[in-house]
Amino acid sequence: MSVPDYMAVECGVASRPLRGEVESGDLHSVIAQPTGALITVVDGLGHGYEAAVAAKTAIVTLTAQAHQPIAVLVKSCHQALIKTRGVAMCIASLEWRGETMTWASIGNVAAVLLRRDREGRLGREHVFMRNGVVGHRLPPLRVMTLGIQRGDLLIFATDGLRDGFYSNVDPDERPQDSADRMLAEYGKTHDDALVLVARWNGPPTAGEREGVVPTKRADPQAK
Repeated sequence: MSVPDYMAVECGVASRPLRGEVESGDLHSVIAQPTGALITVVDGLGHGYEAAVAAKTAIVTLTAQAHQPIAVLVKSCHQALIKTRGVAMCIASLEWRGETMTWASIGNVAAVLLRRDREGRLGREHVFMRNGVVGHRLPPLRVMTLGIQRGDLLIFATDGLRDGFYSNVDPDERPQDSADRMLAEYGKTHDDALVLVARWNGPPTAGEREGVVPTKRADPQAK
């Protein structure tokens, strides 16, 4: 059974290019899957037009093959990006069948999963970031799978945000409000910057199976 219009994740994104540049090399994509969503943030090396070209190439490649496993997606991007500057990338596949998230990071795109335990205490899980550049120097991938539950918050950030960007996140805040605030408080002035916040809504209940807004979203700069 699939519920393609169910909003598996609620996302907020805030980004800006380096001052003086027209385009940003930091892009994202959130793509609906039959039972979840594929979320990716890419950071083209450097900044400006060439960085944007690399980032757009990665997003287009991922969108065309979104049904593939993460390891296959990353390798496809690597091949597509050989003649570009390359990108750093973090990619996560969230599935409401079994409620799991599979993720991997290459380069300097960070991601953290925030969730409450049974006592209401907030815990954190960080993606393992492998050194490398997709398109130039692809390291052995470390793809990991975690259990997730309704209300968990997943935050991605490029290196245009300072460390600790997730320190004061309120899991009950709207994802867009959280993303806007983190960019304003932690965004660097000397680099492109992007932060994406996604709240996992869990499997659809019987009442939610009517569907709402389709979840496929892509950064407009990636067209």
